[in-house]
Amino acid sequence: MEAFYDRKAEIKVLSEIEQQASTSACFTVITGRRRIGKTELLKKFGEGKKGSYLFTSRCSEKELCSQWQQKLLLDLKFNIFGQIESLYQLLESIFIFSEKNHFTLIIDEFQDLELVNKSLFSQMQNLWDTYKKKSRINFIVCGSVFSMMTKIFKDEKEPLFGRATHFINLSHFKVSVVKKILSDFNPRYTKEDLLCLYMLTGGVAKYIFLLMYAKAFTKKKMIEYAISMPSPFLIDGKDILVSEIGKDYGTYFSILHLIAEGFTSQNEIDSVIGKNTGAYLQNLDKVFDVIKPIRPLFSKQGSRNVRWQIIDAYQRFYFRFIFPHQDMIEFGEYDSLQGIVFRDYETFTGKTLEYFFSEKIKEEKKLPRLDRGGIKNLTMNST
Repeated sequence: MEAFYDRKAEIKVLSEIEQQASTSACFTVITGRRRIGKTELLKKFGEGKKGSYLFTSRCSEKELCSQWQQKLLLDLKFNIFGQIESLYQLLESIFIFSEKNHFTLIIDEFQDLELVNKSLFSQMQNLWDTYKKKSRINFIVCGSVFSMMTKIFKDEKEPLFGRATHFINLSHFKVSVVKKILSDFNPRYTKEDLLCLYMLTGGVAKYIFLLMYAKAFTKKKMIEYAISMPSPFLIDGKDILVSEIGKDYGTYFSILHLIAEGFTSQNEIDSVIGKNTGAYLQNLDKVFDVIKPIRPLFSKQGSRNVRWQIIDAYQRFYFRFIFPHQDMIEFGEYDSLQGIVFRDYETFTGKTLEYFFSEKIKEEKKLPRLDRGGIKNLTMNST
Protein backbone atom coordinates (compact mmCIF):
# COMPACT_ATOMS: atom_id res chain seq x y z
CA MET A 1 0.00 0.00 0.00
CA GLU A 2 1.28 3.47 -0.87
CA ALA A 3 2.25 5.92 1.86
CA PHE A 4 -0.36 8.62 2.32
CA TYR A 5 0.61 12.29 2.16
CA ASP A 6 -1.22 15.59 2.49
CA ARG A 7 -4.92 15.85 1.43
CA LYS A 8 -5.79 17.28 4.86
CA ALA A 9 -8.07 19.93 3.33
CA GLU A 10 -9.97 17.36 1.25
CA ILE A 11 -10.41 14.96 4.18
CA LYS A 12 -11.66 17.85 6.33
CA VAL A 13 -14.26 18.75 3.69
CA LEU A 14 -15.32 15.10 3.26
CA SER A 15 -15.67 14.73 7.03
CA GLU A 16 -17.88 17.82 7.21
CA ILE A 17 -20.04 16.47 4.39
CA GLU A 18 -20.35 13.11 6.15
CA GLN A 19 -21.53 14.87 9.30
CA GLN A 20 -24.10 16.80 7.30
CA ALA A 21 -25.31 13.58 5.66
CA SER A 22 -26.16 12.09 9.07
CA THR A 23 -29.31 14.22 8.99
CA SER A 24 -29.69 15.12 5.31
CA ALA A 25 -28.52 13.18 2.26
CA CYS A 26 -25.46 14.51 0.43
CA PHE A 27 -24.36 13.80 -3.13
CA THR A 28 -20.65 14.52 -3.69
CA VAL A 29 -18.82 14.37 -7.02
CA ILE A 30 -15.04 13.88 -7.03
CA THR A 31 -13.07 14.32 -10.24
CA GLY A 32 -9.40 14.45 -11.14
CA ARG A 33 -7.08 12.97 -13.73
CA ARG A 34 -6.11 9.32 -13.56
CA ARG A 35 -3.36 8.48 -11.07
CA ILE A 36 -3.95 11.66 -9.06
CA GLY A 37 -4.91 9.72 -5.92
CA LYS A 38 -8.73 9.80 -5.82
CA THR A 39 -9.12 6.19 -4.75
CA GLU A 40 -6.41 6.46 -2.09
CA LEU A 41 -8.07 9.59 -0.72
CA LEU A 42 -11.44 7.85 -0.47
CA LYS A 43 -9.92 4.77 1.15
CA LYS A 44 -8.15 6.95 3.69
CA PHE A 45 -11.31 8.91 4.39
CA GLY A 46 -13.31 5.69 4.78
CA GLU A 47 -11.04 4.13 7.38
CA GLY A 48 -13.08 3.23 10.46
CA LYS A 49 -16.32 4.58 8.99
CA LYS A 50 -19.49 2.72 8.12
CA GLY A 51 -19.63 2.53 4.39
CA SER A 52 -19.02 0.62 1.19
CA TYR A 53 -16.73 1.19 -1.80
CA LEU A 54 -18.15 -0.05 -5.13
CA PHE A 55 -16.05 -0.16 -8.30
CA THR A 56 -17.75 0.06 -11.70
CA SER A 57 -16.52 -2.87 -13.77
CA ARG A 58 -17.20 -2.82 -17.49
CA CYS A 59 -19.32 -5.94 -17.47
CA SER A 60 -22.97 -6.86 -17.87
CA GLU A 61 -25.55 -5.20 -15.63
CA LYS A 62 -26.46 -8.56 -14.11
CA GLU A 63 -22.83 -9.32 -13.24
CA LEU A 64 -22.22 -5.86 -11.79
CA CYS A 65 -25.32 -6.17 -9.61
CA SER A 66 -24.01 -9.47 -8.29
CA GLN A 67 -20.59 -7.96 -7.51
CA TRP A 68 -22.12 -4.99 -5.70
CA GLN A 69 -24.59 -7.13 -3.72
CA GLN A 70 -21.73 -9.22 -2.35
CA LYS A 71 -19.72 -6.11 -1.46
CA LEU A 72 -22.69 -4.45 0.29
CA LEU A 73 -23.29 -7.59 2.32
CA LEU A 74 -19.63 -7.72 3.34
CA ASP A 75 -19.29 -3.99 4.18
CA LEU A 76 -22.70 -3.03 5.54
CA LYS A 77 -24.26 -6.38 6.42
CA PHE A 78 -26.94 -5.26 3.97
CA ASN A 79 -28.56 -8.44 2.72
CA ILE A 80 -30.89 -8.14 -0.27
CA PHE A 81 -32.92 -11.31 -0.52
CA GLY A 82 -33.07 -12.75 -3.99
CA GLN A 83 -30.92 -11.98 -6.98
CA ILE A 84 -31.27 -8.44 -8.34
CA GLU A 85 -30.35 -7.97 -11.99
CA SER A 86 -31.21 -4.27 -12.32
CA LEU A 87 -28.96 -1.46 -11.04
CA TYR A 88 -32.06 0.67 -10.60
CA GLN A 89 -33.57 -1.88 -8.24
CA LEU A 90 -30.29 -2.29 -6.38
CA LEU A 91 -29.81 1.47 -5.92
CA GLU A 92 -33.42 1.90 -4.84
CA SER A 93 -32.90 -0.79 -2.19
CA ILE A 94 -29.82 1.10 -0.98
CA PHE A 95 -31.73 4.39 -0.73
CA ILE A 96 -34.54 2.71 1.20
CA PHE A 97 -31.95 1.17 3.55
CA SER A 98 -30.42 4.65 4.05
CA GLU A 99 -33.68 6.02 5.45
CA LYS A 100 -32.89 4.29 8.74
CA ASN A 101 -29.13 3.88 8.40
CA HIS A 102 -26.43 6.52 7.99
CA PHE A 103 -23.45 5.36 5.92
CA THR A 104 -21.13 6.37 3.10
CA LEU A 105 -21.58 4.83 -0.34
CA ILE A 106 -18.76 5.36 -2.85
CA ILE A 107 -19.09 4.48 -6.53
CA ASP A 108 -15.76 4.67 -8.37
CA GLU A 109 -15.42 5.17 -12.15
CA PHE A 110 -18.99 6.40 -12.08
CA GLN A 111 -18.97 7.56 -15.71
CA ASP A 112 -18.65 3.93 -16.85
CA LEU A 113 -22.14 3.14 -15.57
CA GLU A 114 -23.45 4.60 -18.82
CA LEU A 115 -21.68 1.76 -20.64
CA VAL A 116 -23.46 -0.77 -18.42
CA ASN A 117 -26.93 0.81 -18.65
CA LYS A 118 -27.51 3.84 -20.91
CA SER A 119 -30.68 4.89 -19.09
CA LEU A 120 -29.26 4.59 -15.55
CA PHE A 121 -28.48 8.30 -15.04
CA SER A 122 -32.10 9.19 -15.83
CA GLN A 123 -33.22 6.52 -13.39
CA MET A 124 -30.82 7.85 -10.76
CA GLN A 125 -32.30 11.32 -11.16
CA ASN A 126 -35.67 9.89 -10.21
CA LEU A 127 -34.21 7.94 -7.28
CA TRP A 128 -32.36 10.94 -5.85
CA ASP A 129 -35.33 13.27 -6.22
CA THR A 130 -37.59 10.69 -4.57
CA TYR A 131 -35.45 9.68 -1.59
CA LYS A 132 -33.05 12.58 -0.85
CA LYS A 133 -35.30 14.21 1.79
CA LYS A 134 -35.75 10.99 3.74
CA SER A 135 -32.31 9.50 3.19
CA ARG A 136 -29.24 9.72 5.45
CA ILE A 137 -26.79 8.56 2.81
CA ASN A 138 -23.40 10.13 2.20
CA PHE A 139 -23.34 9.38 -1.52
CA ILE A 140 -19.97 9.90 -3.24
CA VAL A 141 -19.27 9.27 -6.90
CA CYS A 142 -15.83 9.42 -8.39
CA GLY A 143 -14.58 9.47 -11.98
CA SER A 144 -11.30 9.93 -13.83
CA VAL A 145 -12.66 10.95 -17.27
CA PHE A 146 -12.95 14.69 -16.73
CA SER A 147 -14.97 15.49 -19.86
CA MET A 148 -17.59 12.82 -19.13
CA MET A 149 -17.94 13.66 -15.43
CA THR A 150 -18.31 17.34 -16.30
CA LYS A 151 -20.94 16.56 -18.92
CA ILE A 152 -22.90 14.26 -16.58
CA PHE A 153 -23.22 16.80 -13.79
CA LYS A 154 -22.76 20.24 -15.38
CA ASP A 155 -24.51 19.98 -18.74
CA GLU A 156 -28.04 21.38 -18.41
CA LYS A 157 -29.32 18.77 -20.84
CA GLU A 158 -28.19 15.85 -18.66
CA PRO A 159 -30.54 14.24 -16.10
CA LEU A 160 -28.12 14.58 -13.15
CA PHE A 161 -27.52 18.27 -13.74
CA GLY A 162 -28.00 20.18 -10.49
CA ARG A 163 -28.27 17.03 -8.35
CA ALA A 164 -24.79 17.06 -6.83
CA THR A 165 -24.56 18.92 -3.53
CA HIS A 166 -20.75 19.14 -3.49
CA PHE A 167 -17.90 19.06 -6.06
CA ILE A 168 -14.27 18.24 -5.33
CA ASN A 169 -11.69 18.44 -8.13
CA LEU A 170 -8.61 16.67 -6.81
CA SER A 171 -5.40 18.31 -7.96
CA HIS A 172 -1.71 17.42 -7.95
CA PHE A 173 0.46 17.58 -4.86
CA LYS A 174 1.87 21.00 -4.03
CA VAL A 175 5.58 21.64 -4.47
CA SER A 176 6.18 21.39 -0.71
CA VAL A 177 4.58 17.91 -0.62
CA VAL A 178 6.65 16.68 -3.59
CA LYS A 179 9.75 17.92 -1.75
CA LYS A 180 8.67 16.20 1.49
CA ILE A 181 8.10 12.85 -0.24
CA LEU A 182 11.49 12.93 -1.98
CA SER A 183 13.17 13.96 1.28
CA ASP A 184 11.55 11.07 3.17
CA PHE A 185 12.74 8.51 0.62
CA ASN A 186 16.11 10.16 -0.05
CA PRO A 187 17.27 12.70 2.54
CA ARG A 188 20.37 13.42 0.41
CA TYR A 189 18.48 14.45 -2.70
CA THR A 190 19.83 17.31 -4.81
CA LYS A 191 17.95 20.27 -6.24
CA GLU A 192 18.35 18.69 -9.67
CA ASP A 193 16.67 15.51 -8.40
CA LEU A 194 13.71 17.54 -7.13
CA LEU A 195 13.36 19.40 -10.43
CA CYS A 196 13.46 16.12 -12.38
CA LEU A 197 10.83 14.57 -10.13
CA TYR A 198 8.58 17.58 -10.73
CA MET A 199 9.27 17.49 -14.49
CA LEU A 200 8.22 13.85 -14.76
CA THR A 201 5.26 13.87 -12.37
CA GLY A 202 4.02 17.41 -11.84
CA GLY A 203 2.94 16.26 -8.39
CA VAL A 204 0.76 13.34 -9.58
CA ALA A 205 0.75 10.90 -6.67
CA LYS A 206 0.98 7.58 -8.52
CA TYR A 207 3.93 8.66 -10.67
CA ILE A 208 5.85 9.91 -7.64
CA PHE A 209 5.39 6.66 -5.72
CA LEU A 210 6.22 4.52 -8.75
CA LEU A 211 9.59 6.26 -8.87
CA MET A 212 10.13 6.15 -5.12
CA TYR A 213 9.34 2.45 -4.74
CA ALA A 214 11.59 1.70 -7.71
CA LYS A 215 14.37 3.50 -5.75
CA ALA A 216 14.68 6.01 -8.57
CA PHE A 217 15.70 8.88 -6.31
CA THR A 218 18.17 10.70 -8.58
CA LYS A 219 17.74 12.53 -11.88
CA LYS A 220 19.61 9.79 -13.75
CA LYS A 221 17.65 6.90 -12.23
CA MET A 222 14.31 8.69 -12.64
CA ILE A 223 14.82 9.19 -16.37
CA GLU A 224 16.13 5.65 -16.81
CA TYR A 225 13.08 4.24 -15.03
CA ALA A 226 10.63 6.45 -16.96
CA ILE A 227 12.08 5.33 -20.28
CA SER A 228 12.21 1.58 -19.82
CA MET A 229 9.78 -1.31 -20.02
CA PRO A 230 7.21 -1.70 -18.54
CA SER A 231 7.12 1.91 -17.35
CA PRO A 232 3.66 3.57 -17.42
CA PHE A 233 5.40 6.82 -18.39
CA LEU A 234 5.64 5.38 -21.92
CA ILE A 235 1.91 4.71 -22.36
CA ASP A 236 -0.12 6.84 -19.96
CA GLY A 237 0.04 9.96 -22.12
CA LYS A 238 -1.86 8.24 -24.90
CA ASP A 239 -4.14 6.08 -22.75
CA ILE A 240 -5.37 8.92 -20.55
CA LEU A 241 -6.15 11.29 -23.42
CA VAL A 242 -7.75 8.65 -25.64
CA SER A 243 -10.19 7.97 -22.79
CA GLU A 244 -11.04 11.69 -22.87
CA ILE A 245 -10.88 12.51 -26.58
CA GLY A 246 -11.85 9.22 -28.18
CA LYS A 247 -10.44 7.45 -31.19
CA ASP A 248 -10.29 10.58 -33.36
CA TYR A 249 -7.26 11.92 -31.51
CA GLY A 250 -4.75 12.38 -34.34
CA THR A 251 -4.99 16.15 -34.81
CA TYR A 252 -5.26 16.75 -31.05
CA PHE A 253 -2.05 14.80 -30.41
CA SER A 254 -0.24 16.66 -33.19
CA ILE A 255 -1.26 19.97 -31.62
CA LEU A 256 -0.08 18.88 -28.17
CA HIS A 257 3.25 17.75 -29.64
CA LEU A 258 3.72 21.16 -31.27
CA ILE A 259 2.91 22.99 -28.03
CA ALA A 260 5.42 20.80 -26.16
CA GLU A 261 8.00 21.66 -28.85
CA GLY A 262 7.45 25.39 -28.34
CA PHE A 263 4.88 26.23 -31.03
CA THR A 264 2.49 27.85 -28.59
CA SER A 265 0.47 30.36 -30.65
CA GLN A 266 -2.44 29.36 -32.86
CA ASN A 267 -0.80 30.96 -35.90
CA GLU A 268 2.30 28.82 -35.41
CA ILE A 269 0.22 25.69 -34.90
CA ASP A 270 -2.03 26.42 -37.89
CA SER A 271 0.97 26.90 -40.17
CA VAL A 272 2.34 23.46 -39.30
CA ILE A 273 -0.95 21.56 -39.17
CA GLY A 274 -2.18 23.23 -42.37
CA LYS A 275 -5.64 24.23 -41.17
CA ASN A 276 -7.46 26.36 -38.62
CA THR A 277 -7.06 24.64 -35.25
CA GLY A 278 -9.16 27.07 -33.20
CA ALA A 279 -11.92 24.54 -32.49
CA TYR A 280 -9.38 21.90 -31.46
CA LEU A 281 -7.64 24.31 -29.09
CA GLN A 282 -10.95 25.32 -27.54
CA ASN A 283 -11.87 21.66 -26.98
CA LEU A 284 -8.51 20.90 -25.41
CA ASP A 285 -9.07 23.88 -23.11
CA LYS A 286 -12.78 23.91 -22.27
CA VAL A 287 -13.87 20.30 -22.78
CA PHE A 288 -10.82 18.16 -21.98
CA ASP A 289 -8.96 20.51 -19.58
CA VAL A 290 -5.57 19.64 -21.09
CA ILE A 291 -4.25 23.09 -22.05
CA LYS A 292 -4.79 26.64 -20.86
CA PRO A 293 -4.29 30.05 -22.52
CA ILE A 294 -1.59 32.41 -21.33
CA ARG A 295 -2.60 35.94 -22.32
CA PRO A 296 -0.35 39.00 -22.39
CA LEU A 297 -1.11 41.62 -19.75
CA PHE A 298 -4.05 43.88 -20.72
CA SER A 299 -5.00 41.76 -23.76
CA LYS A 300 -8.71 41.49 -24.53
CA GLN A 301 -10.74 38.39 -23.77
CA GLY A 302 -11.10 36.34 -26.94
CA SER A 303 -7.97 37.77 -28.48
CA ARG A 304 -5.96 35.39 -30.66
CA ASN A 305 -2.81 36.88 -29.15
CA VAL A 306 -2.45 34.07 -26.63
CA ARG A 307 0.09 31.36 -25.95
CA TRP A 308 -1.08 27.86 -25.11
CA GLN A 309 0.38 25.78 -22.30
CA ILE A 310 -0.08 22.09 -21.50
CA ILE A 311 -1.34 22.02 -17.91
CA ASP A 312 -0.03 18.64 -16.79
CA ALA A 313 3.76 18.36 -16.38
CA TYR A 314 3.81 14.66 -17.28
CA GLN A 315 1.84 15.36 -20.47
CA ARG A 316 4.38 18.04 -21.41
CA PHE A 317 7.14 15.46 -20.97
CA TYR A 318 5.19 12.80 -22.88
CA PHE A 319 4.48 14.98 -25.92
CA ARG A 320 7.99 16.38 -25.99
CA PHE A 321 9.91 13.09 -25.76
CA ILE A 322 7.69 9.99 -25.90
CA PHE A 323 5.06 10.74 -28.54
CA PRO A 324 7.50 11.76 -31.35
CA HIS A 325 9.77 8.76 -30.73
CA GLN A 326 7.34 5.86 -30.84
CA ASP A 327 9.59 4.09 -33.35
CA MET A 328 12.41 3.90 -30.80
CA ILE A 329 10.03 2.47 -28.21
CA GLU A 330 8.68 -0.11 -30.69
CA PHE A 331 12.23 -1.31 -31.38
CA GLY A 332 13.24 -1.23 -27.71
CA GLU A 333 15.84 1.49 -28.21
CA TYR A 334 15.44 2.82 -24.70
CA ASP A 335 19.11 3.78 -24.27
CA SER A 336 18.93 5.97 -27.39
CA LEU A 337 15.76 7.68 -26.20
CA GLN A 338 17.26 8.24 -22.76
CA GLY A 339 20.20 9.86 -24.54
CA ILE A 340 17.85 12.29 -26.29
CA VAL A 341 16.23 13.23 -22.98
CA PHE A 342 19.58 13.82 -21.29
CA ARG A 343 20.79 15.81 -24.31
CA ASP A 344 17.77 18.16 -24.32
CA TYR A 345 17.21 18.14 -20.56
CA GLU A 346 18.58 21.60 -19.78
CA THR A 347 16.53 23.30 -22.49
CA PHE A 348 13.33 21.48 -21.62
CA THR A 349 13.59 21.94 -17.86
CA GLY A 350 14.13 25.66 -18.29
CA LYS A 351 10.41 25.95 -18.97
CA THR A 352 9.60 23.39 -16.28
CA LEU A 353 11.48 25.57 -13.83
CA GLU A 354 9.12 28.43 -14.63
CA TYR A 355 6.11 26.22 -13.86
CA PHE A 356 7.79 24.99 -10.67
CA PHE A 357 8.50 28.58 -9.61
CA SER A 358 4.95 29.67 -10.41
CA GLU A 359 3.44 26.84 -8.33
CA LYS A 360 5.77 27.61 -5.43
CA ILE A 361 4.72 31.27 -5.41
CA LYS A 362 1.03 30.30 -5.48
CA GLU A 363 1.54 27.96 -2.55
CA GLU A 364 3.48 30.46 -0.46
CA LYS A 365 1.24 33.36 -1.57
CA LYS A 366 4.17 35.73 -1.57
CA LEU A 367 7.00 36.83 -3.86
CA PRO A 368 10.45 35.70 -2.75
CA ARG A 369 13.49 37.98 -2.78
CA LEU A 370 14.83 38.75 -6.26
CA ASP A 371 18.55 38.23 -6.88
CA ARG A 372 20.73 38.98 -9.85
CA GLY A 373 21.11 35.26 -10.46
CA GLY A 374 17.82 35.13 -12.36
CA ILE A 375 14.87 32.78 -12.10
CA LYS A 376 16.86 29.56 -12.06
CA ASN A 377 19.18 30.64 -9.29
CA LEU A 378 16.29 32.10 -7.31
CA THR A 379 14.13 29.02 -7.64
CA MET A 380 16.69 26.34 -6.95
CA ASN A 381 18.08 28.22 -3.95
CA SER A 382 14.57 28.48 -2.51
CA THR A 383 13.66 24.79 -2.72
